[in-house]
Amino acid sequence: MPLNRDFVGREYPAPDTYEVSRELIRRFAQAIGDNHPAYTDIEAAKALGHPDVIAPPTFLTVLTFRYAMSGPVVDPDLGLNYALVVHGEQKFVHHRPVRAGDVLRVVSSIVDIRDAGRNELMTTKTAVVTTEGEPIADLYGTLVSRGTAAA
Repeated sequence: MPLNRDFVGREYPAPDTYEVSRELIRRFAQAIGDNHPAYTDIEAAKALGHPDVIAPPTFLTVLTFRYAMSGPVVDPDLGLNYALVVHGEQKFVHHRPVRAGDVLRVVSSIVDIRDAGRNELMTTKTAVVTTEGEPIADLYGTLVSRGTAAA
């Protein structure tokens, strides 16, 4: 069954905020094997012009996992069968680095659904801002729904 194209433009705000801590940044950097000192050493981060430690550029993937169950993939009216989904693409557009102490708000939206042969490609955007409204990043992801394009 094809995805419901009426969902393009629909927004899914996360149910709560996400507070970034030094420890979360440290653990993430350690998990990905990136030992850049700005991720763990406040003085190293300050030497680069940041007020506190910063997170690696891919840190925001933790938000996509944390809030996956409040986003479009679980909306039953979209018509997405997650058993048929594979990850197609991921892109980050950073406005500034994530810093320890940031309290973030997340809103996901569906920006496009299109056919690609027998498959459908659904592109989502996750806008990440501080609670004050300062833009942090826009995360774009494309999911491939295998074999669901209209005949």
